[in-house]
Amino acid sequence: MSAFSQSPLPLTETFDRNFLSQKPDKPMKPIVAFLIVSIIASASAFGADALPKTPSPKGAQAYIISPKDGATVKSPARVRFGLVGMGVAPAGVDIPDTGHHHLLIDLDELPSMDVPLPATENVVHFGKGQTEAKIELSPGKHTLQLVLGDKIHLPHSPPVISKKITITVE
Repeated sequence: MSAFSQSPLPLTETFDRNFLSQKPDKPMKPIVAFLIVSIIASASAFGADALPKTPSPKGAQAYIISPKDGATVKSPARVRFGLVGMGVAPAGVDIPDTGHHHLLIDLDELPSMDVPLPATENVVHFGKGQTEAKIELSPGKHTLQLVLGDKIHLPHSPPVISKKITITVE
């Protein structure tokens, strides 16, 4: 297991799904915006093969520790992420056999595994290497699933994806 599994980084974060519709206090740094647009444009212009896939080790598995499938929870729901056969490292860090979590919320189908995962209210990035989060969810049934991403949010090859679970929020 990687040293990143014992990372001093903040491992818990409260995530408000509505934050994407709010205006940021500071504009995104131009260089970061340029890099993100360049990566996505490269993948679109030259096909998915233009982005080299980071290999995942044989037997690597992502899973949701809690809540359990079928659980009833209150919002914000505490979601704990599990990973076997790989370590956790922040986005931007290039260490073999590591990645960071992305939580898929209420998606019927997986996003493309050939381009970096988009940041949306349904695809939540944990690029600091967090291994748990508190997620604001409306009352009712919700699905949760994890996808591990590499240093640029690109799913590994083969992808490391958890089983989809269903929870009910009171």
